[in-house]
Parts: sequence; structure tokens; C-alpha cells
Amino acid sequence: MGVPIATVTATAPLPKQYRLLRGQPMLRLAVTALLADPRIREVRVAVAPDDPWAAPALAGLPRTVLRYCGASTRAGTVANALADSGAALDDWVLVHDAARPGLPADALARLIDACLGDAVGGLLALPVADTVKGAQPPRSGSGPEPACRVARTVDRDGLWLAQTPQMFRAGMLADALHAAARDGVPVTDEASALEAAGYAPLLVPGALRNFKVTWPDDFDLMEKWL
Repeated sequence: MGVPIATVTATAPLPKQYRLLRGQPMLRLAVTALLADPRIREVRVAVAPDDPWAAPALAGLPRTVLRYCGASTRAGTVANALADSGAALDDWVLVHDAARPGLPADALARLIDACLGDAVGGLLALPVADTVKGAQPPRSGSGPEPACRVARTVDRDGLWLAQTPQMFRAGMLADALHAAARDGVPVTDEASALEAAGYAPLLVPGALRNFKVTWPDDFDLMEKWL
């Protein structure tokens, strides 16, 4: 059994991944969160070939390898990073979003502990707590944004919000990504590629602070968590 290798996807140009949080680039914080677990042998950061921000953002970090092998999509970047890593087929790899710098050490440990003894692997996720609404197609309105109306209430029972890291065997993940690309299957995260290949990844309880920094207000919220 191989030891885990972690890959962070940071496809340029995505300036938000280099915005400072508590005085450090968000990407650096995401990598540092992975380095907190000594079982991770190295963190390989995959960025676009013309990315000018990653090297200074990661300078001085231990066990960190910067590779300019990013693609135009998340799935393509992960596939390239796997091929570039030289990982054995049975090696465990974790894929983490650069925009999730708040990953707690206990959530990371929980994921690794759960997956190491599993045949498939899994991902951090949180059960949906709020009432979920499905929207009608937006219509033109008088306001600055198209008006949306509720079409239905979605049963939240059994629904989870996917997070990262997501942890799978290198060979299994590479094969699943290749098959999805060949068959034109949309891949929104690594687990969706495994699902399309017929596997059922583990859902491992994540953490609220491991949210994805997406909107402008998210930066203020993440700074409070950090």
C-alpha cells in the first residue's frame, strides 16, 4: 500500500487563489492544511503552464512540489497531475481545492483513517441541513437580475454537500477520469468520475470551516475562521 500523495488543483488564471488571508496567499494556506498530516508524503500543486503566482506563494514550504501541468478543466488538471506524479496504481492520492484553505487537521485525519481500510476511497462531505428549493427557469424582470421563483421543494433526506479532499487509489482515479472523458460524462469532482465508473465512494463527515471560498463575502468569513 502506498502512502498518500496530495494534489491541489489551482488552474490559472484564478487570482482569488492568491488573495491574502491573514497575510498569506489562500493557496499556501490550503497546502499548509494538507501538510499538517505527516502521513502525506508530498503535496503536488498543479497549475497552468503560464501561472506567475504559484511559485512565490509556495516558496519555502516543505514536501511541496509545484508542477505546471494544469489543463482547462478540473478533471483534466487532476488527470495530468496523476500522470505527472509517477504514483503507483495502488498509491492513495488526495485531491484538494485551493479555494478551501480552512481544512481542519481532524477532518483530514478522519478522511485518511476512513479511506485507508476501504476498497474505493471517499470524500469529505456534510449532510444538507437547510430546506432545499428547486427554481423555475429565470424570467426577465424589472430588477438588475432575472427574477427566480420556486418550482418545488427538494427532499433533503440523504443529500450531502461534497467537499475536498477526496481520496482514491491513483490507478482507479486515473481510469475513472479517462473513461469519463472518453464517454463525455460531466465530471464535477473526482467522486463523480468514480460514481460514473460504478463505484460508491465513502461519505466522511467534513467540517463547516472547510467551505469553498467563492463569493466576495466568503473571504471575510474565512478570515474569521482562520
